[in-house]
Amino acid sequence: MRTINIGLLGLGTVGRGVAELLRDNTQEMTRRLGCEIRISAVCSRSQERVQQLCPQAAWETDPLTLVQRDDVDVVLELFGGTTLAKDAVLKAIECGKHIVTANKKLLAEYGNDIFALAEKNNVMVHFEAAVAGGIPVIKALREGLAANQIQSVAGIINGTSNFILSEMREKGSAFKDVLAEAQRLGYAEADPTFDIEGHDAGHKITIMSALAFGTPVNFGACYLEGISQLDSRDIKYAEELGYRVKLLGITRKTEKGIELRVHPTLIPESRLLANVNGVMNAVRINANMVGETLYYGAGAGALPTASAVVADLMDIARLMNAPSQNRVPHLAFQPSQVKAQNFVSMDNISSSYYLRVQAADEAGVLGKIATLLANEGVSIEALIQKAVLDNNQAEIVILTHHTIEKNVKTAIAAIEAQDCVSAPVTMIRMESLHG
Repeated sequence: MRTINIGLLGLGTVGRGVAELLRDNTQEMTRRLGCEIRISAVCSRSQERVQQLCPQAAWETDPLTLVQRDDVDVVLELFGGTTLAKDAVLKAIECGKHIVTANKKLLAEYGNDIFALAEKNNVMVHFEAAVAGGIPVIKALREGLAANQIQSVAGIINGTSNFILSEMREKGSAFKDVLAEAQRLGYAEADPTFDIEGHDAGHKITIMSALAFGTPVNFGACYLEGISQLDSRDIKYAEELGYRVKLLGITRKTEKGIELRVHPTLIPESRLLANVNGVMNAVRINANMVGETLYYGAGAGALPTASAVVADLMDIARLMNAPSQNRVPHLAFQPSQVKAQNFVSMDNISSSYYLRVQAADEAGVLGKIATLLANEGVSIEALIQKAVLDNNQAEIVILTHHTIEKNVKTAIAAIEAQDCVSAPVTMIRMESLHG
């Protein structure tokens, strides 16, 4: 029976999950593949851990040495980051080794170089685990929806932020208190910036955007806005109005170009995506033939992510001896058809908006605010006075109809310039997520 030899870079959370999965599910995988998968070498700082999890594997401390070994056919890059991981992946590709990676940062920032080198060397690079953990959304975009024109992708793709927002909604707690709880439970890192400020979600939606629309990966075009400035009042008011606040990664093809953005978003509570809570992930794809499809599941964790890594490994095992023209292209489109396209600036996107204004509780203020919005062509869907504060200031919540963002920003600047307005206006974008 043919054997596929694996070089494993990293025995952290995901690496450990991969080792356990290959140990526990070997018989089932062999039944499916008709060949055996074996970990032949592991790069890790701990020899003891290697001997414990992969007793048959050679121990290496230098990743560049591992990727050049003759008894390694496929390299699983599970280091993370963009220093050692990048060097090891590029060297492995030069040596003709196929790659499986869970490294969204690496692909979002250096994917174009990696895919070009892989194409030159007739090497496959698979990366299902880089986006949404165990949810097979990369396969859906590359293969399952290949007959469609993708129109939009919107996802809850960071479990840490989703846990925090779920807890803020359910308990009415302040952001800093829920963040501390997330850190205590191990959902958030000691430095949570990568998660809560949208970088993690931005890497993932950048990859999905390239797959959806046939562009090079372009993380620099992705707008990032995190959740650290959200006030629990806005989450409460949104729910009273029939909305949930989620950190969404959104990419959409429009007549102006491609929108690529991450930010807190109000979603109607009736939408399935609005009801994804805790650390779970979900991705909604809208396509011209199939319509709306939703992919839900665990977006992180040792075994869910390992499941995606090993599924990629199995795909490579099946295709290693196939002609390159029979393989799915790295970015779903033929390399000659992956072309740069225009990305829409945030000022020019079209959305609806939630605005919270703190202003003097006196006659004529509501009319003045409505006039300032109308002057910029911003139409009001709903306007509600929520509370009168101790200093005779009223909180006014406004929902707008669809409009251009720069018009809303101009109107906000005019509102904030009024003597009757006592605090900066809170703005949160809204998405109906209708087809």
